[in-house]
Amino acid sequence: MAIERKAVRLLILEDSQNEAERIVSLFRNAGLPTRVHRAGNPESLSEALGKPWDLCIAAFDCELLPPLTAMRMLQKTERDLSFIQIVAEPDSDLIVEALQQGAQDAVPRGEDQHLLMVAQRELTSLQERRARRAAEAALHEAEKRCQLLLDSSIDAIAYVHDGMHIYANRAYLKLFGYRCPDDLEGTPMTDLIAPGDQAGFKDFLRNYRSETDSADFQCSGINTSDESFDAKISFSPAMYDGEPCVQVVIRTDSDNAELEQKLKAISSQDLATGLFNRQRFLELLSAASERAVNGGESASLAYIKIDNYNRLTTELGIAGIDLLLADLAQTVRQGLSKDTQLARLADNVFCALKSGASPEQHQPELAELLKTVAGKLFEISGRTAQTTLSIGVAAISEKTGKPADALDRARRSSEEDSAGNHLHVHNPADELAASANRSNITAMIQHALETNGFRLLFQPVISLRGDHDELYEVLLRLVTPQGEEVPPNDFLNAAISAGLAEKIDRWVLLNAIKLLTQHRAKGHKTTLFVHLSSASLQDMSLLAWLAMALKAARLPADSLILQIRETDAITHLKQAKELVDGLRDLHCQIALGQFGCAVNPFNTLNHLNVDYVKIDGSFTGELHEQANQDALKEILAALHAQAKQTIVPFVESASILSVLWQAGVNYIQGHYLQGPSTAMDYDFGANN
Repeated sequence: MAIERKAVRLLILEDSQNEAERIVSLFRNAGLPTRVHRAGNPESLSEALGKPWDLCIAAFDCELLPPLTAMRMLQKTERDLSFIQIVAEPDSDLIVEALQQGAQDAVPRGEDQHLLMVAQRELTSLQERRARRAAEAALHEAEKRCQLLLDSSIDAIAYVHDGMHIYANRAYLKLFGYRCPDDLEGTPMTDLIAPGDQAGFKDFLRNYRSETDSADFQCSGINTSDESFDAKISFSPAMYDGEPCVQVVIRTDSDNAELEQKLKAISSQDLATGLFNRQRFLELLSAASERAVNGGESASLAYIKIDNYNRLTTELGIAGIDLLLADLAQTVRQGLSKDTQLARLADNVFCALKSGASPEQHQPELAELLKTVAGKLFEISGRTAQTTLSIGVAAISEKTGKPADALDRARRSSEEDSAGNHLHVHNPADELAASANRSNITAMIQHALETNGFRLLFQPVISLRGDHDELYEVLLRLVTPQGEEVPPNDFLNAAISAGLAEKIDRWVLLNAIKLLTQHRAKGHKTTLFVHLSSASLQDMSLLAWLAMALKAARLPADSLILQIRETDAITHLKQAKELVDGLRDLHCQIALGQFGCAVNPFNTLNHLNVDYVKIDGSFTGELHEQANQDALKEILAALHAQAKQTIVPFVESASILSVLWQAGVNYIQGHYLQGPSTAMDYDFGANN
């Protein structure tokens, strides 16, 4: 499983390096890895603008590079780069002036959370603009391909606006005897209908709603030689050159058209149940999502899961389960309104899509269906079977985004009660509350500390230079009572806010020492990387405690490599230096992690004597570009010149290995080699 860690490319216009570092730490602590450059004069900014950037933050008191000067330089480059100006005080006149000059927003000095929220909003907007441009390019390419398909289609196809032809393909021109599109351009469609059918055709057009309806009209067509032929004309709403119009498809062989309709119907059905199959339902779901976004027509999606499906399959057999599915499908069809579109999405899952309804409006009939199935006895080949349903319901609205998102929300809602036989309507506020509610996570952390409820995982750190060192990074996981993992950033940030990070660090150290002692007793010479939080950097009693723990375990101190984050080291540089010096006195090794994203990363190494430097994971995900490979090679060369052992994480494919080998990396780590595991069982010898 690849881990995406895309860095924010941040351009800071600021005289003070300390203030720039503080802004970088703000982003990093919010979970936003950064690639940063500080510019303090027009020449530095002009040079920096030769590279891609996502966001520009400008200080009001940058002496040689005032915000207005910087803004004009950015505007000349026509770069899609959001500009956020820091103003001296919360004065509305200053903010309005900055906005009038062209800034996307202005934030008073010292309002860090305000700045962070504005930055996240602008980054989201930038991502959406880039996605839109990519979509527009893809749309243009798709339109070109569609035009080629139209031109080469054996069906006679034309586009008509206000009764006049605006496009016709070769088959259409040939059918009516025209040599080229120019001969047909401006010709009313009624002129192509036989005189005897023209009155009926005009009545049909008067009643046809081109914006929404698809309809067929059977008549006789007439070509330029006054020869008539039987034709079935299909009308449907369409867009051509960005304008609404009507697509006209003419088929002269009705038998083939009927056969095509039958084949289409068969290909859209699930054979066991007669409902729509997965492919057809996903098409309907996509269309419903499009109507919601473009036309404001909401819909309700129900995910209907059959409880105890595996047990039923074992008891009834393959033939029996098919009969049960057919009976269940009939029950679902009868229990829901006729305008509901039903499908079998998976072996044990039905889906119901109801347009023009909210989940609350859909809920009563779904609740009744739940009762009906729970109380029904199904007769299957002389046996009686019973089952229940778990139903999750989600809305499809203009905010839904991707259809798959709505389907996933409905699925998760169906899993709210593991006992089954329940109906749960997805509430968007639940997700917001869950992400904002730190108290539950804090309670889980406290419980895990009291009951040893955390889990340690070990991921190998593997040499690219043929060394046989057995190195593992220790990773911490917190599992909810339901057995789901809490994202590490969520519970670690909550722990820092609650003042529990120091206790977690000691728990990890104590348990890592215990497990490492047991592992080394089996003859292994294993060394562990163990993370320290910013709280431990400021813990004056940590060194004495760690010395006692190592002594009690009779474990060599150099079997531990204590790893601190670059952003924490910069923020607490004095404390970090004291801790590193103290760890050296204990003979522990030290690593600096997430390296390379600070304004001046090598400045930190001037103060901290570390053994290992782990490059920030955002570099790995960008190695497909030559410029990024060159940037990484420069950093590695400078580190090796200082005799630092280098580690590159997040290696997720074989293609990255050759780049890292040529760059001279000492160690690599990632899911391509081995993901985190509960055991230290990687075969380091096999790697060589």
